[in-house]
Amino acid sequence: MTVLEQARPAQAAPSPRPVEVALLASVFVVAACGLVYELAAGALASYVLGDSVLQFSTIIGTYLFAMGVGSWLSRFFERQLPAHFLRIELLVALVGGSLPALLFIANAYVPGAFRGLLYGLVLLVGILVGLEIPLVMRILKRNVALKDLVSQVLTFDYLGALAVSVAFPLLLVPQLGLVRTGLLFGLMNAAVALWALWLFRHELRRLRAHVLACGATLILLGAAFAGAHHISTLAEDRFYQDPIVFAATSPYQRIVVTKGRAGHRLFLNGNLQFAERDEYRYHEALVHPAMAAHGAPRKVAVLGGGDGMAVREVLRYPGVESITLVELDPNMTRLFSTHETLVGLNGGSLASPKLKIVNTDAFQWLQQTQEMFDVIVVDFPDPTNFSIGKLYTSSFYALLEQRLAASGYAVIQTTSPLVARRSFWTVVATVESVGLKATPYHAHVPSFGEWGFVIAGRRPYRQPAELPPGLKFLGLPSLPPMFDFPRDMARVPAEVNRLSNQVLVTTYEQEWGKVQQ
Repeated sequence: MTVLEQARPAQAAPSPRPVEVALLASVFVVAACGLVYELAAGALASYVLGDSVLQFSTIIGTYLFAMGVGSWLSRFFERQLPAHFLRIELLVALVGGSLPALLFIANAYVPGAFRGLLYGLVLLVGILVGLEIPLVMRILKRNVALKDLVSQVLTFDYLGALAVSVAFPLLLVPQLGLVRTGLLFGLMNAAVALWALWLFRHELRRLRAHVLACGATLILLGAAFAGAHHISTLAEDRFYQDPIVFAATSPYQRIVVTKGRAGHRLFLNGNLQFAERDEYRYHEALVHPAMAAHGAPRKVAVLGGGDGMAVREVLRYPGVESITLVELDPNMTRLFSTHETLVGLNGGSLASPKLKIVNTDAFQWLQQTQEMFDVIVVDFPDPTNFSIGKLYTSSFYALLEQRLAASGYAVIQTTSPLVARRSFWTVVATVESVGLKATPYHAHVPSFGEWGFVIAGRRPYRQPAELPPGLKFLGLPSLPPMFDFPRDMARVPAEVNRLSNQVLVTTYEQEWGKVQQ
């Protein structure tokens, strides 16, 4: 290096122009919005259609395919790129932002159209999002070298996706719900369009028309955001038929409580969990055959059952010293501990000094705890998807067996042996596969029909000689018929449900799907 070259000051890298910074920020927002619409569609499909693995897989696949189509179509946009980008942003804002609300309303008023509308909207949003990034890159290409252009755009694109993937389940859905979340990000897309309008105002033809379009979109989405509660209520009142007295979306599920002529009813992800008029039948049948047969249960665990109804029945036994309630969703235990009417239904059981509430995954809890229990009540929702299906596997029941005292019993709610006969006996076979003796039985609950349960233990089951006083449904004479299965519910060959195959989820969907068709 010559002395002259040493003396020459190094040239500073050119600072990015404001238009470049603005467009890269837009890439971040665009990526975040696109992923929100994708996640919202997957969540709604899981709520309505079940099997979250299948729904998210098909939604993601459809969305990525549509983005590819949009990227290919971008080649036909040759002139007025800023104007095309602005219009596409407004379309994404309207279609993507309203996607959750439209799907909620369709499910309530035209349930047969839900699936077609779902995939139609996903395709449309995916195509529009697929158009966005290529157009931004071509606009930036005017002033940015290709090497820097690709790295910068992809960096901001991935950062936007990361931010939303974390915020969606932990912050957005629990705090805003799906409808408001969609509309909020629709407003963000519209804000990007407004930003583009300002940046390229000197290039745009028909500036006034673009201003009016931006203003109309923002007003429409803003009004919908303000009235999101009414939109959700309108759709859900129609779907659930009875007026909704409480609704919340947690990271785990949609919780809805209604009140009608039959009293209060609890729904999780649209599936009925109990009805006030006959829940005592279900919970007495679930708890007492095992508790009373044990003889002297002192330590009891309830897995699931965050509504406190099963705990209420366990507390009928004065000899019980401690109850551990393991419920994944803290919103459930909070609701049934504080809502005056619901506390009345469970008799204030969640406030009992004998009770310890643990809000965690039951599978993980069984892996970690070293406690032993005389009775374990397993009150999970039906295996509608793989995340719940793992709680019906041989792996789960092997963990359950390790936590049972030598003379202990576990009792498992096990869907309908009449409607889902093969699913019911799959659970029985799975319990037996880990070395436990399985004793199946059933009870009639009008809101559900014929419902099944399985008692599991190391010792053979013997029917109790007495039951606690004050029961509305169970009596000693009515117990023996519950353990008799008529020919249309009798045992059929069934495969063991393992973590590696989750055959129960597929079987359950097939059997209940026939009823719903």
